[in-house]
Amino acid sequence: MNKERGDLKQINLDAAGIDIGSEFHYVAVPEDRTEQSIRKFGCYTADIEGMAQWLKECGIKTVAMESTGVYWIPVFQILEANGFKVLLVNARHIKNVPGRKTDVVDSRWIQQLHTYGLLQGSYQPEPVIRKLRTYLRHRETLIRSRGTHIQRMQKCMIQMNIQLHKVISDITGFTGMKIIKSILDGERDPLKLAQLKSSRIKNSADIIAKSLEGNYQEEQLFCLRQEVDQYEYISRKISECEEIIEKTINEMNGSTEDNSDEKNDKNNKKNIRTKLHAVCKVDLTEIDGLDINNIETIISEVGIDMNKWPTDKHFGSWLGLSPNNKISGGRILSSKSRKVVNRAATAFRLAAYSAGRSDSSIGAFYRRLRSRMGAPKAITATAYKIARLFYMCMKTGKSYKDLGADYYESMYKERVMRNFKQKAAQLGFTLVPLQI
Repeated sequence: MNKERGDLKQINLDAAGIDIGSEFHYVAVPEDRTEQSIRKFGCYTADIEGMAQWLKECGIKTVAMESTGVYWIPVFQILEANGFKVLLVNARHIKNVPGRKTDVVDSRWIQQLHTYGLLQGSYQPEPVIRKLRTYLRHRETLIRSRGTHIQRMQKCMIQMNIQLHKVISDITGFTGMKIIKSILDGERDPLKLAQLKSSRIKNSADIIAKSLEGNYQEEQLFCLRQEVDQYEYISRKISECEEIIEKTINEMNGSTEDNSDEKNDKNNKKNIRTKLHAVCKVDLTEIDGLDINNIETIISEVGIDMNKWPTDKHFGSWLGLSPNNKISGGRILSSKSRKVVNRAATAFRLAAYSAGRSDSSIGAFYRRLRSRMGAPKAITATAYKIARLFYMCMKTGKSYKDLGADYYESMYKERVMRNFKQKAAQLGFTLVPLQI
């Protein structure tokens, strides 16, 4: 039988609240379950296992906790493994009474809110999706780190007045690395270094040789060698990460196929596209702007089960891409989208920017909005459109077929003409097309 307090009913009678910390976790259970209803546990695995055992002894079935840094992750995983229903709650959604902010009070406050069903857990995908998300986020960190070493390599060469970056587009490509390693091996003749260029390089050997007439310094060459070593080391780690990502995608598809011996990067991308198609049951690259990297990121953040969101509009709202209308007195005060830190939303925005340069209906949609409201709002609106297309493709299993920019423009003109005719009819006029 549900207990009552005023107009509120206790929905989760077997609920506990946890205030997560870096060193200690405070856990609150209903006061009638034990003499000491709030206990402090350490951050070690044995302490968290002891917490789970104590919660079982108190008859707890569901637990709510704040998403504090990364400290919540082991607690969430261990409690989930012990059979508890765990809610991870956004800290901004839990407001305490001003002036009474302590860890003990926080844990009791979370427990009370959860008991009355006032907390909504953040979305957490399946374990295999969480595993893929961890690998992808780690790869992103490695790529950023590699970019730092590339910048340092270029800085070392500029300080020696080696202007290689001005004559080739990528100093870490085939030609760039071949020239840099030859320099580190002791070669100083610009003409001999320039002969190492690939046939695909547009600039002539003479121009490249001119850029390699450097003022070589021992200390800068030492720094350059170390940065090259770091760049190559991280590149190998990125390759290892991509192999485990591919294995995880296989795991999602129920396959144990091992493709670690594949060397061709282009073939690997094609292979991953095929595997993503098998996992998602639809080719999402048909949606303009979405590529393999974007799809990997989005899948790792939202999963492949779209039933978590009732409609495509709910999905867009969760991403923070849809208009967030603030209404007071029957008037819309603001319709700006919510500020949400979400990697999937960022991926959809990148897809929108990419699609904006394409000759597609999505590209035409973006360009029309950009001319009217500016690029930032147009990118958000286009990202919302792509996110809804993604949702519908995943939900229905049907591929997206683009009809082109010309079709979009013709449909837009028809819609504008129809609105003009309706407005004219309301004013008692009739639109007559000009005979040109």
